Amino acid sequence: MTNPKISVVIPVYGCKDALEELCARLITTLTSLTKNYEIILVNDACPQDSWSIIEKLCKNDNHIVGIELSRNFGQMKAVLAGLDIVTGDYIVVMDCDLQDQPEEIPKLFAKLNEGYDIVFAKRVSRKDTKRKIFIAKMFYKLYSFAVGQKYDPELCNFCITKRNVINEYCKMREEHRAFVMYLQWLGFKQTSIAVKHADRKSGKSSYSLKKRLKLAFEILSSQSDKFLRLIMGLGITISLLAFIAIIILVICYITMPNQVPGWTSTVTAIFLMGGINIAVVGFVGLYVGNIFIQVKERPLYVIRNIINGKEATK
Repeated sequence: MTNPKISVVIPVYGCKDALEELCARLITTLTSLTKNYEIILVNDACPQDSWSIIEKLCKNDNHIVGIELSRNFGQMKAVLAGLDIVTGDYIVVMDCDLQDQPEEIPKLFAKLNEGYDIVFAKRVSRKDTKRKIFIAKMFYKLYSFAVGQKYDPELCNFCITKRNVINEYCKMREEHRAFVMYLQWLGFKQTSIAVKHADRKSGKSSYSLKKRLKLAFEILSSQSDKFLRLIMGLGITISLLAFIAIIILVICYITMPNQVPGWTSTVTAIFLMGGINIAVVGFVGLYVGNIFIQVKERPLYVIRNIINGKEATK
């Protein structure tokens, strides 16, 4: 393809000071590949007023598209907002904090041209805290178990895909979203290459431990029913154990007549079954809650303003 168009989608939150350098480095990198490109910056209600910087960047260069969401919808929905309006033949998704380095894009692009539809960046040496890396590894192990497919925790949102991949991705309108896993689920020809992972340019991650755990529960409960099946198995097991316990209690009642009648069986049943019922109902409630949110079919994001681009037709 001669003079292909490359679109870069970047969700923006908490990295105001990195935006100008990010765009400058992106322009240098992209112009070495093609003269036809766009950089889409999606402001996810950044508390640092990143929109003022985005407005200035868009004014100075019409290759830069600015999208301002009406409120904070979360990283994955901000990515979707950008992907819904891309016009490129090839699409790059990356973070705004310069840990994903623009200079790695030519490597991803070259690998894509070897016949792949998706090329993921693989962070072989992550510049993150040990706790963050540990949580990520545990999540991917649990997720791999839940969906029955192995996922690599070193893969990140930084990737390049062909346009047809993004067209299919954008058809998936689930409320709880996981970018890498969704792309892998689509089943296109994919691979990964090692990239350099840099230190964060400015700010700090907005993903606290509480937010990470919440996101993990949302993704796991919306992408797999394996945990419901495990709970059903637990229920059957408890029923069998309860049946055995009834037989033992009957024997004890006959052979040990001086016991306080009903005390053992009552206390055992209350504590055991009460606790299990509460846990099971709560867990099933997670799935019911996901269904409740999804069936309302509210828009996944709302755009307040857009510069140098055209809003997608929904």
